[in-house]
Amino acid sequence: MDLDVITHRFAPELIAWHARAGRHDLPWQQDRTAYRVWISEIMLQQTQVSTVIPYYERFMRRFPDARSLADAPIDEVLHLWTGLGYYARARNLHRAAITVRDEYGGAFPLTFEAVAALPGIGRSTAGAILALSTGARYPILDGNVKRVLSRVFLIDGDPAAKKTLDDLWTLAEACTPQCNLATYTQAIMDLGATLCARSKPACALCPMTDFCGARAMHRQSEIPAKKRRTTRAERRSKRVWMPIIRDALGAVYLERRPTRGIWGGLWCLPEFETVSAAYAFVRNHFTADENALELGVIEHSFTHFDLQIQPLEFTLLACGAARVMEPDRELWYKVMHKSASPRIGLPAPIKSLLESLDSGIDR
Repeated sequence: MDLDVITHRFAPELIAWHARAGRHDLPWQQDRTAYRVWISEIMLQQTQVSTVIPYYERFMRRFPDARSLADAPIDEVLHLWTGLGYYARARNLHRAAITVRDEYGGAFPLTFEAVAALPGIGRSTAGAILALSTGARYPILDGNVKRVLSRVFLIDGDPAAKKTLDDLWTLAEACTPQCNLATYTQAIMDLGATLCARSKPACALCPMTDFCGARAMHRQSEIPAKKRRTTRAERRSKRVWMPIIRDALGAVYLERRPTRGIWGGLWCLPEFETVSAAYAFVRNHFTADENALELGVIEHSFTHFDLQIQPLEFTLLACGAARVMEPDRELWYKVMHKSASPRIGLPAPIKSLLESLDSGIDR
């Protein structure tokens, strides 16, 4: 089918499909302000809708506008993000909110240039925010949209190559209609997330089925071209030792991790590459029983490597909590009485580990 015919039919078919089968009741679709859409778009990056919804609802109750988000300590922002992963997103949200507060009086900007300049927002996200919240005409090209366009228009180049991206942006621009921009933008994201899935796309239900190039060529499983995946044998594996240092009241010693790197800015158990280094740290900084209890190994997978955590539980010999020398970098966390501890961001496996500690001690 002629390219011009497909681009002419693309938006009307998509909008009609969305009216009868799209998603209309997501929390960020209600009271659709630029701020609310922004939060949802950042949370939805690399995360499924079903996972995001409860996080989004808690986040919006605590931070209903940019000023409340900007005024909050970063630890509280990370606390509400705990378990959602890719924590740089939360740090960028906080930085962007401060910019909105300080440079725009707390009102989220509504020009493309201003939105795209905020931390953590690129061309596609800026376009989605403005299209969904104001109906402005900006094409988008997130992962779902790339997949839909690649299949319909039979784009089979390397998805990371500049030429492929340029071709997809050209198609995104050509397919974006002049009206109904909010509906169209939601519809194309919905189509990629629901029917035009990575595996087992529901082609029989798709509004593009009559003119989808990939379906006509029976190449749905090949397009978009897949990045070469690292095999399990090739994946890097890292083992670390983490001392759990507990005082007589059951509080656990935590350190803030560096901003860069995994779990950036979160609070975590101290981490060491050897068991001897972990013991030396405890011996040099605390008066503790050196007969540590070796707990079960915790396995956690990141995008490019697997992490094995060996927890070593120590108990301080002195009564009460040891003195904290650097309050911005270390604290004693009351596991069983978290309300008495500051609201902080914890890596999901560390949070689970702390919550599973022996509850027999009176804390």
